[in-house]
Amino acid sequence: MPTIPEGKKQWYVVHVLSGQEQKVKARIERQVAEEDLGDKVYNVLVPTELVSEVRGGKKTEAKKKFFPGYVIVNMHLLQADNEVVEDTWSFMQELDGIIGFAGAKNKPIPMRAREVESMLGQIEEREGAVRPSMEFEVGDTVKVSDGPFESQSGIVEEIDPERGKLRVAVTIFGRSTPVDLEYWQVEKG
Repeated sequence: MPTIPEGKKQWYVVHVLSGQEQKVKARIERQVAEEDLGDKVYNVLVPTELVSEVRGGKKTEAKKKFFPGYVIVNMHLLQADNEVVEDTWSFMQELDGIIGFAGAKNKPIPMRAREVESMLGQIEEREGAVRPSMEFEVGDTVKVSDGPFESQSGIVEEIDPERGKLRVAVTIFGRSTPVDLEYWQVEKG
C-alpha cells in the first residue's frame, strides 16, 4: 500500500460537472470559510491558459481550461492509516457540482508528489504565455488568412512555437517562396 502524504501535501483531482469548474471552486472556497475548514482545505485550482485564435478575421484571446471537468484541490482528506478525515470527506460529498474523485471508486487517492510538481510546473509555465488554439506540423497545408498573402495556400516548412511563428512556402509568380507568418495569420487548409 502506498504511503499517504501528510495533510498539506495531499492533492486530489475532483471530477465536477462540465462547465461548472469555476462555480465549484467558488462554492468550495465559500464553504471552507463558512465552516472554518481552512485548516484542512488549503487550495483549489482550475488551471487555465490563454489561447489565441482568429474569429471573424480578428485575433482574439480566450481563457481555456486545460483539465475541463476537473478541479484540483489541496486538502487533508486521508489520515496516515488510510482512513478518510470525516469532516473533510463529508464536506466534499455534500457540495453541489461534484461528481467524485478521479482514480477512485470508494476512496480518494492523492496525487503522487511528482504528478503534483509536474502539474504545478505546467500551470506556472502556461500562466504568462499565450498558446495558439491550432497546432501545426511541418508539411501541413495552410491558407493565409491575413496580410499581403491573404487567400494564398502554402505548406508549413518550419515552426517556431516560442515566438508563435511559422515559415510557410507560398507560390508567388510560379515560384515557391518562404514567408514568415504568425500562427493567427493562417488557418488549416
